[in-house]
Amino acid sequence: MADSRAPDSTRRSERSRRAIYDAALALVSEVGYGRTTIEGIAARAGVGKQTIYRWWPSKGAVLLEAFLDLSDQAAREADGGEGIHEIPDTGDLEADLRLVLRATVDEMNDPKYDVPSRALAAEGIVDAELGVEFARKMLEPQLQLYVKRLRAAQEAGEVRQDLDPRIALELLVGPVAHRWLLRTLPLTHAYADTIVEYALHGLAPRPPARH
Repeated sequence: MADSRAPDSTRRSERSRRAIYDAALALVSEVGYGRTTIEGIAARAGVGKQTIYRWWPSKGAVLLEAFLDLSDQAAREADGGEGIHEIPDTGDLEADLRLVLRATVDEMNDPKYDVPSRALAAEGIVDAELGVEFARKMLEPQLQLYVKRLRAAQEAGEVRQDLDPRIALELLVGPVAHRWLLRTLPLTHAYADTIVEYALHGLAPRPPARH
């Protein structure tokens, strides 16, 4: 007997959505954000232009959602399918921060993440609404992981009780983001380790160790 069931529109829409994600990320990597168009994304994904406009208002919105999906998939793969929900707490704050900042450096050096990140960062300056969405959906959840770990360190007496975790985390991620934006100096694990050391121990000379 022939299967008379109607096509699953939900499944079809999900296939189209994923094809659009892949097309947007591929085009931005191949031709750059400026030369990527809705028409190009639609042609690459094998969908009609109206399909994209039905779901997104602009190519920036398409790229943001595609990049969020890419990052979510990477997090799930790194954490056995569950996604990363916190910075590890081994009881050694410095080691934990080095681990996560090294992973951040690795991601920033990976063209798969670097290219769409730069496109979104640049477009977010011109398109304020997209910039707010990028910060809210992509950056803020990651920053909150630092806040949570630093608060745990406060409870454990590893850092000052009057420390503002939100300002403290900027001492860690700010220099890395600055070097990534400028591209004038390399982003390395050694650099990440030094940032953690400076952030935790400051710039003033340390007193000599007692023997």
